Amino acid sequence: MTDGCGAPVQTAVAADEDTGGQTVVAGKVTGNDGPIGGAYVRLLNSDGEFCGEVQASPEGDFRFYAAPGSWTVRALHRTGNGQASVEAGGPGVHQVTIAVG
Repeated sequence: MTDGCGAPVQTAVAADEDTGGQTVVAGKVTGNDGPIGGAYVRLLNSDGEFCGEVQASPEGDFRFYAAPGSWTVRALHRTGNGQASVEAGGPGVHQVTIAVG
């Protein structure tokens, strides 16, 4: 299922979810009062280059299918911005939380 622009609908991803051998960078956007839905979440490679963008679910969840490596995940929301780094060493779910403030 997609959101109309080709991106999969964003849902929570369990740390032990079977990814079929794919590398998944997933997590949640949070603020002072809990999860932040609707944030635009961008995936940047180790050179800081833009690789993709999704909109977080109403619960703040997001996911990207990526190659193994070092990634920065940046969230942009009307209440503020935030970013976090994640090392995705290989197949599986690599969780990251982005605090927006």
